[in-house]
Amino acid sequence: MTQVAEIEQLVDRYRLWLKDRTKLKSVHSDWVEITTPFLDRHNDYIQLYVKKENGGYNLTDDGHTIRDLEISGCNLDTPKRKNLLEMAVRGFAVDVSNEILSVRATAENFALRKHALIQAILAVNDLFYTASSTVRSLFKEDVEAWLRLSEIRFLVNVPFVGKTGYLHNFDFAIPPSGRAPERIMRAVSNPTKDTTESFIFSWLDTREVRPSDSIAVAMLNDQEKAISEAVFDALRQYDIEPVLWSGREASRERLAA
Repeated sequence: MTQVAEIEQLVDRYRLWLKDRTKLKSVHSDWVEITTPFLDRHNDYIQLYVKKENGGYNLTDDGHTIRDLEISGCNLDTPKRKNLLEMAVRGFAVDVSNEILSVRATAENFALRKHALIQAILAVNDLFYTASSTVRSLFKEDVEAWLRLSEIRFLVNVPFVGKTGYLHNFDFAIPPSGRAPERIMRAVSNPTKDTTESFIFSWLDTREVRPSDSIAVAMLNDQEKAISEAVFDALRQYDIEPVLWSGREASRERLAA
């Protein structure tokens, strides 16, 4: 068997795999549910919905992809997140409307458009959940939005030169008032031993050159997993106040002072 014939045989097997693992089911009166062999981030099969209309076909994810992100705490309610979403689907010519990903297809390009929609769904998941820098940026946005909603005065991206001469950047600084001292805050999207130690070093070096009553606050992202007690112990040992994102409302009045 030649190499070309061998590869052709593998491609044929792939086509058969796609056909055998694709299931169809009628839902409602005019929609068909397609269960594909492709997996989402939960290892569940990606499902599409198809309706014949206006001489062509309308294919959608029925809003599942974006709703799933929102249920997981990743709301697409800021300009930056909306831009990231548009970037994820733009190359596949997929429309986004009312949280639904969709494409239009004809009988001739149905397979191509269906594949484009699946790839867009996978891209949206990958964009928001595989890039740690993106996750950190999004959590920081959540914290900033909450501070504004809570009418807490703050500065964004505040750099301080520490005693050692190193420059340390903090996500937020709440200026002192007649009722409370300066508070310096970092949004910790992934509270681990390494990120905790990094914040501790930044605070210890910075504390030497800040007012003696300055307070450090760590806003800890506990949306995806529970946070180890070791993280809390380490922060408190160095006079850093830990605040769980899930329990942020309990700190609202104190931070607004």
